[in-house]
Formats: sequence, structure tokens, C-alpha cells
Amino acid sequence: MAATLRFSAADLLRCRFAISPAFETLSAIRLTLPAESPGQHQPWLAGLTDRLDLRPITLLQPRRGYTPDFLSPPPTGPHATFDDDLARIAATPPDRVAAEIARSLADTPGAADSATGRLLRGDPAEVLATLTDLIRAAWHELVEPVWPRVRALLDADVGFQTRRLAEGGLDRLFAELHPSLRWHDHTLIRAHGDDDHRDLAGAGLVLMPSAFKWDQVVVVLDEPWQPTVIYPARGTGGLWQPAPGPADAALGRLIGRTRAALLIGLTEPATTTTLAHRHALAPATVSEHLTVLRDAGFVVGERHRHEIRYRRTDLGAAVVNGTGARR
Repeated sequence: MAATLRFSAADLLRCRFAISPAFETLSAIRLTLPAESPGQHQPWLAGLTDRLDLRPITLLQPRRGYTPDFLSPPPTGPHATFDDDLARIAATPPDRVAAEIARSLADTPGAADSATGRLLRGDPAEVLATLTDLIRAAWHELVEPVWPRVRALLDADVGFQTRRLAEGGLDRLFAELHPSLRWHDHTLIRAHGDDDHRDLAGAGLVLMPSAFKWDQVVVVLDEPWQPTVIYPARGTGGLWQPAPGPADAALGRLIGRTRAALLIGLTEPATTTTLAHRHALAPATVSEHLTVLRDAGFVVGERHRHEIRYRRTDLGAAVVNGTGARR
């Protein structure tokens, strides 16, 4: 299964980048769920203190299904602020609130009849006020304290991708934007996920890097969004890495800083291209270091369909845990 976006000549001229603080907040909220894998965001998650009751929002974020669009309005550009986004959320017409909540609840069996579901099916104006307050609280609790770091990562990704676009056009931009994306014959293809095939027909495309949506590429085609591809930002593997402590530094001296970072960051199986994107390295560089780690017995590559995914061996895990390195 795949999603394909077919570009016309007009679409090639209407590609832009955007950043959405509201979308980052919703994605951060999702990572607080026990069923979600935080991946490289585990250090951020472990550092959270007070946990808000976010069930009215998490119930509207099915693992596979529809999340109301009004909870994260279409981004206007790369410089939007959270207050801008929140004002647009608060201005959502009540009939749209009711319709999108009903659509979302229908994707989770039993959700509409749960206590939280009944709350969400109440007066749309009151429900909107409740959700707006929760998103504001989640921003202040989960995202705002780390936003300078997250924003710097997103800005760096936009800068890098913009330079790549200027140097080689869309061919070069899409060639390495994310491992799950391919560009062929004026068509952008996202492997995996739901089937969706669309001629953009002059609507153009928004490209939106995300820090907290770290594990997949999302294609948004529903109005009022301009067709949008949300992709994990380049370099998220180093987002929460602290300054090397004595043990981490010792591991770096033993096997090299880059190999140590790759080994420490390999919290779950990943391909060479995924690790290259996550650590902002060239795929050939990652492949070279993985070969050394594999030969040393620290990692092993296992075939998963058409991919080779690398994971730590017991020896590799012991080296990381034994040095006190953070995972």
C-alpha cells in the first residue's frame, strides 16, 4: 500500500515549507500514551513531571483513523507561533467541531459511548473551549519548556532542505527527504500506510518537518489543508542527547563518537537510511560505522521484508548499559 501525489507544472511552483506548533503539541500529547513508542523521545518523556488528564484529546487521536483537523489548523508558514495556532483553534465554528469530533469518535469502537466520548458529544461551543484549554495546558507543560531546542531543529531542517532544493530542484529534495518517500516521473510516493492517490492539479504541496511525529510520514489531503506531507525532521536522533558524561565520553573514546551515538540511539531496530536521517549523516557514513559495530558484535542486521534493520545485540546493550550511557 502507498500514497501517491502527482505533480503538474503548476504544482512544481507551489511547494513551500511550514512549521506548526499546534501539530507538534498534538504529536507530543500522543507520545504520552502507554501504547505509543517514544523512540528517541524517551529522555524527554522521562523528564515530564505532572501529567495532565488529556483523555478528551487522546480519544480523538486514534492510532489508525481520523484526528479532527481543527485541533491543528493548516500551517500558514515557517514562522507561525503557538498563540497564532491557538487563536485559530478557538475560532472554529461549532458545527465543524461537532462534525469532526463525530467522525473521529466513529474510528474507535465504543469511544462515543464512553464517559469521555459523551463529554465530547456535548455542546460544541463548550467542548471547543475545553479542548482549547487542554491544548494550551499541554503546550505549557509538554512543549514550551523545550520549544527553543525543538524549534532550532525544525528551522535547521527547513534551512537544509531549502538549500538542497535550490541546488538540485525537487529531484534532489525528494531523493533524500525521508527514507519512506520516493520521487519518480513527477510523482511523490510514500511507501506504507493507507492507499491514497491524488493529482495535485495546481494545489501545490506543503512540506512540514516534525520533531514529535518521529516514526512516520503523514500525508494530509483533506480540506481546509493544502496538500501536505509531514515528515520526521532531520537530526531528531540527537535532539535530547545530553553533553557527554564521563561514561559516554569513555565509550566514544573506545569506539568513536559517531559509532557511540549510533549505538546509544539504536533503541529499536532501524535501517541505515533511517539512522542517517535521524542523526543527520550520509547513508554511506552510517553504513560504514554499522559495519564496524556489526563486526565487533555490537549490532546485527535482520531482514524485514525488503529492508535490513539493525538492532543492538546483547553485547551491544551490555556495552551501552554498562557504561551508564543514556538510551
